[in-house]
Amino acid sequence: MLDGCEPWPPEAVERYRRSGYWRDATLADLLREVATTDGDRVALVCGSRTVSYAHLDAWADRLAGGLHRLGIRRGDRIVVQLPNVPEFAAVSVAAFRLGALPVFALPAHRRSEIAYLCAHTDAVAYLTSGTVAGFDHRRLAAEVRKEVPSLRHILIADDDAGEFTPLSAVDGPPVRVDVDPAEVAFFLLSGGTTGTPKLIPRTHRDYDFQIRATAAEMGFDADGVYLAALPVSHNAALGCPGLLGALRVGGRAVLASSPSPDEVFPLVAREQVTLTTLMPAYLPLWSDLAGVFGADLSAVTIEVGGAPLAPAVAQRAEAALGCTITRWFGMAEGLLVFTRREDPLEVRTSTEGLPLSAADEILVVDDEDRPVSPGASGELLARGPTVLRGYYRAADYNARAFTADGYLRTGDRVRLDADGRLVVLGRIKDVVNRGGEKVPPEEVEEHLLTHDQVREVAVIGIADAVLGEKTCAAVVAAGEPPTLAALRDWLTGRGVADYKLPDRLVVVGGLPRTGVGKIDKAALVAMVTEARA
Repeated sequence: MLDGCEPWPPEAVERYRRSGYWRDATLADLLREVATTDGDRVALVCGSRTVSYAHLDAWADRLAGGLHRLGIRRGDRIVVQLPNVPEFAAVSVAAFRLGALPVFALPAHRRSEIAYLCAHTDAVAYLTSGTVAGFDHRRLAAEVRKEVPSLRHILIADDDAGEFTPLSAVDGPPVRVDVDPAEVAFFLLSGGTTGTPKLIPRTHRDYDFQIRATAAEMGFDADGVYLAALPVSHNAALGCPGLLGALRVGGRAVLASSPSPDEVFPLVAREQVTLTTLMPAYLPLWSDLAGVFGADLSAVTIEVGGAPLAPAVAQRAEAALGCTITRWFGMAEGLLVFTRREDPLEVRTSTEGLPLSAADEILVVDDEDRPVSPGASGELLARGPTVLRGYYRAADYNARAFTADGYLRTGDRVRLDADGRLVVLGRIKDVVNRGGEKVPPEEVEEHLLTHDQVREVAVIGIADAVLGEKTCAAVVAAGEPPTLAALRDWLTGRGVADYKLPDRLVVVGGLPRTGVGKIDKAALVAMVTEARA
């Protein structure tokens, strides 16, 4: 395995292969079969662009040959920062076939993150766009090149590449490279909101299993149409089953630039979308505007994850949109726990469901790694055929992040219900310590979201000289803003303990978010603290 990565133990490898989870297949062959047998079938739709399987297959081959001509070889790292465009799919498959390793950066990343990713991986190439949403990525590329000596090539997906190489010029005859299914295929980034991102190596065979299995569980096949409304550089839209899963089973992937209803609802109707992925924050917006757009999502399953989803929000969305919602607890690190389409409404809206496979091992433990009693809360530990055994080039961190027997410490506080379904209660460290009383923000947020005047909410801790921390509810109002007294009365009426009631209310126009749409609570704390100063 690539130096700096931690392999699975031999006994686990044998077990996953013997059980059929891992096959001797690689992502290099993602398009081959459909391109050969049904080449005119549509693989990708992006705006007015339509790309067939045969065209995408040949494009990936020529790109792989062009990258090879540039001197890029098996094991070389390429930082890829692209929005949801066909070039993302073509370059990814090209790299898989060459044995080069894409490092998927997010479109929102800037110089600090990109320079770090290039330097940390000794990347030989950086692929990005020209100008996106008014931001000139070519200027960013010039700055990064000065900082990272290993960078030999800057590739620009647009023809207006300036001093750099346009991707359209990267062309060459196909090359054949033997790719090991056990090797790393690409790197994803950890989903934390603070600090530099950790790199997650995903192998060909573990990700091949993930996209096959999630497609099967969601009933997604060659007739399916997946709408990528979230960034495809993120695990949710990339492989759950996402873009790569759609290509694996011969389905169609529709690439949207955002989850905005004015873009998404027409695409759902035009392309007859059957599956999409969404962050919880967008559900109220979709629910509110479905009638305005005359949207019919009755044939659509929406996978919702990445942040807590209040049951009331999920149930309202199903009623307003006519869709089927499945809740997901997913990590780029590989663990996937989710509800199935056929689960009862209560299960789908109040739990995160069951793991992807029977081989996934999850434990709920206390502070000393001892299993908690049934139904009690604790930290979630996990290992399995898709769960990494170590972050890339992070030996010291890995010693803390994994147990001696290979379980990943997720940092999430959870419990298992009587049927073994996962219920996520929040992050272990995402607790407001109010004078020694521990206030779990997600619990309070879930209650507040049932109030008619609350569209979105985030509960945070604000420094206090007496209590250490006080609780602050940052609310995006639905119409007339609520008062603090009204919200406290509402919570009291729902049986919430007095010490959990917010001490302060801040009404905001919107909540700050990370590049993948999660609420950035660190930024929110800073915003509220600055406003108080």
